[in-house]
Amino acid sequence: MSYLNIKNVKVSGIAACVPSRVENNRDYTLLSQEEISNYINTTGIERRHCAIHDGSICTSDLCQKASEKLIEDLGWDKSEIGLIIFASQTCDYRLPSTACVLQNKLGITTNCIAFDMTLGCPGYMVGLGTACSMMQNGTIKKALLMCGNTQSEYACYEDKSMYLLLGDAGTVTALEYNPDNADKMDFKYLTDGSKYDCLIVPDGGSRNPVNAHSFELEEHEHGMKRTRLHEKMDGEEVFSFAIRNVPKQFRELCEHEGIDMLEDLDYMLFHQANKFMCEKVRKKLGFPPEKFPYNIEEYGNTSGATLPLLMVTNLQDELRSRKLSLGMAAVGVGFALCTGRISTDKIVVPDLMYL
Repeated sequence: MSYLNIKNVKVSGIAACVPSRVENNRDYTLLSQEEISNYINTTGIERRHCAIHDGSICTSDLCQKASEKLIEDLGWDKSEIGLIIFASQTCDYRLPSTACVLQNKLGITTNCIAFDMTLGCPGYMVGLGTACSMMQNGTIKKALLMCGNTQSEYACYEDKSMYLLLGDAGTVTALEYNPDNADKMDFKYLTDGSKYDCLIVPDGGSRNPVNAHSFELEEHEHGMKRTRLHEKMDGEEVFSFAIRNVPKQFRELCEHEGIDMLEDLDYMLFHQANKFMCEKVRKKLGFPPEKFPYNIEEYGNTSGATLPLLMVTNLQDELRSRKLSLGMAAVGVGFALCTGRISTDKIVVPDLMYL
């Protein structure tokens, strides 16, 4: 079984940054106001913070701004940061690794490991498990996990199922080796690659290189249009996979770790995919609404950034002032799924930043 138990590591702080540019879903011109209202009632998404995709704001820029502020507020010596992980599907270049670029931009010591993880919605939790596993023996004292996407570039304006869904954000989580005051962190992972083509950008990689046909606008079901460089989603398959697997996987994690979901957890944080799916998961798990926060109305689906962004926007005061025990779950492209429990104790959480 793919369980992971972390020892000797502490979460020291979390920060997030979003584009200042806002797209209001009610301004969308390809649906009637009644259709838009129905969409918003189902997904919960009123507006999204989206970059203009001309290279002026990339995911790395959002993560860099969040990191600079968090490092300053923590008072960290950059020479002690020995690990940088950049978990994203919107990297600066096909090569080199964006994490290497960020090491230089942030002025972090060259005596560090820096690499990218090409992951979507579960990227934050996989990144946490990876970073903390590398830190447990104490050879790496401090680390930055940067997680985010500027994935709105993958949504075609004429694809009514995707365009109103995706928002952009960059986050950073600061981790420290601390065997005397470590946080509890436990994860359970699942991957089903047989569903890889249910969430996919078909062209642009090595399997299907960009060609003349990649840019052609193709019509699909229900009059939706997109090119092969835009994201294609089989919504029914995604919904079915999440509803079938998330509650089961989280219950198995809780049973394995001896966690009483309703008694031991202060909040359950679920990937902000769309509110209809989130509510189905919440009710299946039995969490009351007050323990199941949302920020999807303002930010949409920000992929791997949704969980740390949710912590910054909804739990900032509590994260700063007291111990918290948080359940987490995220499911997405791959298909990949992760459930987990993370504890924190009076961490540094700067106000949400804008770029």
